[in-house]
Amino acid sequence: MNRYLLDSNAVTSMVNHRSVFMVHLEHARRRGCRIGTCEPVVAELFYGLEMSSSRDINLVRLKQCLRYLKCWPLDRSASQVYGRLYAELRRRGRQIQVIDMMLAAIAMSLGNCTVVTTDSDLLAIPGLSVENWEVSH
Repeated sequence: MNRYLLDSNAVTSMVNHRSVFMVHLEHARRRGCRIGTCEPVVAELFYGLEMSSSRDINLVRLKQCLRYLKCWPLDRSASQVYGRLYAELRRRGRQIQVIDMMLAAIAMSLGNCTVVTTDSDLLAIPGLSVENWEVSH
């Protein structure tokens, strides 16, 4: 089964029902793909809410959205992948945010999983499949 792991900007696009994103989302669902996110992304989203001037409204909208997404954990397998990725990127002199490396590690540990993001930093992670659903087909 194909999986799509949404990063924080992708979940935000879902919360805000951005039309191009929603077309991609619906297409993936019709193909029977599993759509989800991961706990590090959820943590980042809750942080963003706390910094928002419309915290309460956004909290309700985020919680509603999360009900429709599988949420994958940072488990032992993903932690091992994280360690390998972090070391490899550091050896290459490439800095990437910790949350992005965790998200990549979770996606890679799941197998057959593509990260949905607009973040070009994730393209630097070897072996990670990445798509941008903010652009038309």
